[in-house]
Amino acid sequence: MFEDKQELGRAAAAHAADCINRAIAERGTARILVATGASQFEFLDALTKATVDWSRVEMFHLDEYIGLSADHPASFCRYLLERLIRPTGITRYHLLAGDADPVEVCRRAGEAIRQAPIDCAFAGIGENGHLAFNDPPADFTTREPYLIVELDEACRRQQVGEGWFRTIDDVPTRAISISIQQILASREIVSVVPDARKAAAVKRCLKGPVSPDAPASILQTHANVTVYLDTASAALLSA
Repeated sequence: MFEDKQELGRAAAAHAADCINRAIAERGTARILVATGASQFEFLDALTKATVDWSRVEMFHLDEYIGLSADHPASFCRYLLERLIRPTGITRYHLLAGDADPVEVCRRAGEAIRQAPIDCAFAGIGENGHLAFNDPPADFTTREPYLIVELDEACRRQQVGEGWFRTIDDVPTRAISISIQQILASREIVSVVPDARKAAAVKRCLKGPVSPDAPASILQTHANVTVYLDTASAALLSA
């Protein structure tokens, strides 16, 4: 637990860079799975400044809204291009095109991610406990790497609260999301969860039972996961 999200971001980035560098040292390349959203700002900023041979990194991402082009301010493709890909010079990346046929996007991304294990997955926890865009009740069983999902109201309201959309009516109702089982197939998971607005979800997912109604609770079952919290997001853990 860290005093603030800046300190948290630096610590999580150092951990993530170490994971990437170990994979490169052991296997010659590193395959990473990257989260987006306001909670990841400080972490990704620090990660882009870490010492990593980004030419040996292959990147996938968690999710994207169906119907948004990459030039939309809320597009996660745009987010990653601006906050990770261009700052680091990553050349091997697989973006989920929100304005393409979602079935075909899922198929292509699924084929690519199945080629080898993900070495390090970066993930957050949503205000409703979602993991990627797997809102409650999440599908814990499917082995499909990427899914077309319906976004619940709590998830959509979070996007408005973070400033990505003006009103809830502007938020798409469907998205492409990596599946729960594909996240769990990662060799290591680094979960970055700052802010008081995440405190209730953190308590439910880390201290409560593993349940599809609290999707990120499934992280309790992974053998190599580290959750980074600040004092605000951890505030309810002792309650």
